[in-house]
Amino acid sequence: MVSIINKKATIRRKHARVRKKVSGTPCAPRLAVNKSNRFIYAQIIDDTTGNTLVAASSLEKVLKEKFKGVLNIEAAKEVGKAIGERAKEKGIEKVVFDRGGFLYHGRIKALADAAREAGLEF
Repeated sequence: MVSIINKKATIRRKHARVRKKVSGTPCAPRLAVNKSNRFIYAQIIDDTTGNTLVAASSLEKVLKEKFKGVLNIEAAKEVGKAIGERAKEKGIEKVVFDRGGFLYHGRIKALADAAREAGLEF
């Protein structure tokens, strides 16, 4: 139990460090990524107004049924593709990437690469 609390606190400290440098604007909103052991979430946020413009996650019904609640790199790629397509529909082409205190590796990297392939620029 103690190690879980320390791990979450460490991730929060890392995210605070990242957020000092990364902020979304109306012309380039922030693509924020969060992950748990079972799911991965992505949001595009305009930090000047505090509004979430686009969101996608592996918790959505279609993806949840496809991957049966198991988070893997394939699920992260699907979420990245979904967030990229939804952003294009809203007219968002350029974003800044917020890895949320997680290392840019594995599922986070897969989501980012899939979002780039879907047309987002960062």
